[in-house]
Amino acid sequence: MKPPRTFLRRLRKVALWTLGVVVVLAIVATGLGVWSVRRAFPTEEGTLALPGLSAPVTVKRDQYGIPQVFAKTSDDLYRAQGYLHAQDRFWEMDFRRHVTAGRISELFGQSQLETDKYLRTMGWRRVAEQEVGLLSPQAQQGLKAYADGVNAWLAANTDRQGDGFAASGALSLEYSILGLQNSDYVVEPWQPADSLAWLKAMAWDLRGNMETEIRREALKAEGLSTAQVEQLYPTYPIDRNVPIVPGGAVVNGAFDQNAKGAPTPTTPKADAVSLPAGGLLDLADGLAKLPGLMGNADGDGIGSNSWVISGKRTATGKPILANDPHLSPSQPGIWYQMGLFCECGLKVAGFTFSGVPGVVIGHNDRIAWGFTNLDPDVIDMYLEKLDGDKVNVDGQWEPLTTRQEVIKVAGGQDVTITVRTSKHGPLLSDASDDLKKLGGDYALAIRWTALDPGRTADALFSLNKAKDWTEFRAAAALFEVPAQNIVYADVDGNIGYQSPGRIPVRGAAGDGKWFAQGWDSKYDWTGFIPFAELPSVFNPEQGYIATANQKVIGDQYQHHLTDDWSFGYRSQRINDMIQAKSGITLDDVQQMQFDNRNGFAPTLIPVLQADQRGGRSKVEQDADKLLQGWDFQQGEDSAAAAYYNAIWRNLLLLTFDEIPSDYTPDGGDRWFEVVRALLDKPDDPYWDVKSTPTVEKRDDILVRAMSDAVKELSEAQGEDVSKWRWGAMHTLTPTHATFGESGIGPIEWLFNEPAAGVSGGDSIVNATGWSAGDGYEVDAVPSMRMIVDLANLNDSRWVQLTGNSGHAFHDNYADQFELWRTGRMLPFRFDNDDQPLDSTQVLTLTP
Repeated sequence: MKPPRTFLRRLRKVALWTLGVVVVLAIVATGLGVWSVRRAFPTEEGTLALPGLSAPVTVKRDQYGIPQVFAKTSDDLYRAQGYLHAQDRFWEMDFRRHVTAGRISELFGQSQLETDKYLRTMGWRRVAEQEVGLLSPQAQQGLKAYADGVNAWLAANTDRQGDGFAASGALSLEYSILGLQNSDYVVEPWQPADSLAWLKAMAWDLRGNMETEIRREALKAEGLSTAQVEQLYPTYPIDRNVPIVPGGAVVNGAFDQNAKGAPTPTTPKADAVSLPAGGLLDLADGLAKLPGLMGNADGDGIGSNSWVISGKRTATGKPILANDPHLSPSQPGIWYQMGLFCECGLKVAGFTFSGVPGVVIGHNDRIAWGFTNLDPDVIDMYLEKLDGDKVNVDGQWEPLTTRQEVIKVAGGQDVTITVRTSKHGPLLSDASDDLKKLGGDYALAIRWTALDPGRTADALFSLNKAKDWTEFRAAAALFEVPAQNIVYADVDGNIGYQSPGRIPVRGAAGDGKWFAQGWDSKYDWTGFIPFAELPSVFNPEQGYIATANQKVIGDQYQHHLTDDWSFGYRSQRINDMIQAKSGITLDDVQQMQFDNRNGFAPTLIPVLQADQRGGRSKVEQDADKLLQGWDFQQGEDSAAAAYYNAIWRNLLLLTFDEIPSDYTPDGGDRWFEVVRALLDKPDDPYWDVKSTPTVEKRDDILVRAMSDAVKELSEAQGEDVSKWRWGAMHTLTPTHATFGESGIGPIEWLFNEPAAGVSGGDSIVNATGWSAGDGYEVDAVPSMRMIVDLANLNDSRWVQLTGNSGHAFHDNYADQFELWRTGRMLPFRFDNDDQPLDSTQVLTLTP
């Protein structure tokens, strides 16, 4: 999953300038620095008051700062969770809610105005506010209790200022840095809608094929033929990489995993709409500036791995469930580990989001679950014909709805924008002057499932309490956006899979691959796939289920989910590893999660080795020998992996030079399939380098890519090929989401961790992604790894990218990074007795 690097680079210009450098250097150089950093560290032992509790709450932390919370009631439990999240991660929570509300300019000023315009236009926060009233009374009460806990922490750690709280370094070090630019900033109380808005950010980052839709149109506008564009978007290789669900179809209004079904009729293609390339590139650039707090769907091979193995294949005779979501690398990481126990019967532990009550991924005392992105096509871009503030609908002119939004700008004047909305959705092209250049009286509207109010928060509360397959599916039915693959296991030995989500059914003309004609209702959505008809599997005969963003089900399935899947290289490797073993143990699964095998290298390397080029230098000959007998594993110390990936990157840049730089191939598994097809077409025009007078063919490009790779590596790592290391080029720098790329060294030093080499690669099970257009630096990671043992929950394992604390220099800020980097894990304890096995600190919260 590719993170929004454009947005992060924008934050280099948050204007933390000469004054910032002077102050930070002063902090670092004097004893004042220790106090400045540590003053916001949370109290983790002893007793603290938490108003509103009905009884004391006990919090037991282990050495990694992972709390297990023991309360009498669910209200007490969620109130305590809000308090603890705020203790460790409030800056992260506050920043996120400003993003989701389109209020980043309030923090960082004019540089974030365009981003806010987009976010206000889509109206994430407005939708979240509408959702609060749709939720069950229990969910509303849980959100309120959580917010009360956050606000109790704010009240206890800062001074009241009007209706808010004075921002200071007592909350976190980030507020000290922010104060250098924005000294008047006031922290608002937390509200339930702040928690729900974060789910919109999650949906945005996992939104599906919107960028693919824009790219297709932009490539056509740049002069590529439709056939050339289609070459870059091949069909899913179902004959080589099996779907998640091995069979099944809809029968009498419900999905039957044993039904045969019939091939789905081909979806009609939309008529071509001519658009100027410049406007489309502006649109893509504008959307790239939007923050992706978890990741960004702007890439291929996005998502996560999860699989569940039944007892017939495990050593214990009970299921094992594994999950590792692939998201943007950040410091702190996206997840917060936690256990929640109350006398009300709720016993759940796993990975939480700071700002959201409950557990997102994990297990309770009966069931375990994991997520990967289903990646359905839930967004369409509609080209609208306008006449002033009227829009054409089937030949008639109808009024657009309008509203005004006021954006406050730190250090500047308020900015008022007008948001116009058609029946399809808000007009994104109004968010930027550049986007208004699409031509004539046209505009682009976005139709997206997440802009319809829903009840996904109800799903999370229900999932935490589910005790069996029936209750699990009832919870999943409420999970509307983002649509996910959910794997399931229980202590009774059952395993399962469910694909929930609000997935549109399109009209006669719509296909979701190209821009739709807003003036023709045949392109409109006609409804959503009923939950009962979505693919689902319970205790499959094969004894396991593997999901890694591949195609969900074969063409016999009657509904259209999407045409844009990850191409199944990760998922097929997982399938192969599971099938190759019997009596699978937790150690086996841990090794599988850290598997570094490149699935395309066995296809490309024989073609490279078939070349018998003459006049090779000694270093070129030595380099070519690295690929002989290579096991295709991309460990950080692998010289062969370094050489292979350098070849791959140079091959892509040479071959696809006719593609605009904005769309440089990222190198994920879609490009595996594109190049696989081209290898059988040595005279294909794509092989020709447009900047040379010679007409190059396949072998010319392969030879040059190998030579360029040797030159690149020799200059960077020397001519002794045995000393080349994949980890020397494939590096990860855990980077603070706001100040980590400020452009000011001392500030970056405060918050970032040093760069480190890592194993893995793009479209590999150990999915440390990188983009060929940018270099080899890691831009997507397994954000956590979890293995749940349903034979004994206390034997489960987990780890996250950096650490549980959000406070720079805290012992738990990055204490899991080296474990994560090297494929090791922590015990995932679930003891809820008087003394959990690993507790080192005990805090009592009192009414």
